[in-house]
Amino acid sequence: MQVTIDIPDTLAAQLSAAGKNPSRAALEALAVDGYRTRQLSEGEVRTMLGYETRMQVHELLKEHGIYLNFSVEDLQQDIETSDRLFERSTAA
Repeated sequence: MQVTIDIPDTLAAQLSAAGKNPSRAALEALAVDGYRTRQLSEGEVRTMLGYETRMQVHELLKEHGIYLNFSVEDLQQDIETSDRLFERSTAA
């Protein structure tokens, strides 16, 4: 889908002067807000922006002061995975 927005020339010039393409800045802002409001997942943001890695998404979110959506369930899964890996490494 293609969306067209009108930005006053002075504001577009400010974005361009800061080294940003106004179209890209608008797309990134939309993606960041979608993630912040939980309308978009990390993977959807990555696809929307054409990023190859999750780390690129993490960097963008960090630049905008957005924390990763990380639930208690995600933490528990990470702990369980860490425990299994630790057990394997000590058993060998």
